[in-house]
Amino acid sequence: MDKIKISVRLTEQEHKRLKANAAACALKMEPYIRKLIMGKEIRPRPPDEYVRLLREINAIGNNINQIAHIANAQQYISEDKIETVLQMQNDIMRLVRSVR
Repeated sequence: MDKIKISVRLTEQEHKRLKANAAACALKMEPYIRKLIMGKEIRPRPPDEYVRLLREINAIGNNINQIAHIANAQQYISEDKIETVLQMQNDIMRLVRSVR
């Protein structure tokens, strides 16, 4: 496939916006423009904080699953385990709200 070079003149403001939009998606301008032309969905890169948040939520979810597994095996769950699970759920909600 032959590549065709196209020159486009942009105002300084347009150039800054193009550069900022591409950077927000963790792309250079050229690949960003190609994706736009092809009609592909372009999403901004999630903040680095999301990775930390996902790890914490995953760890909490694993702890809740371990408690559920014990409760199913013993056919009983203690009051303190229920309180622990409720606190973990509150922790998840606090983490999610802190990112908004």
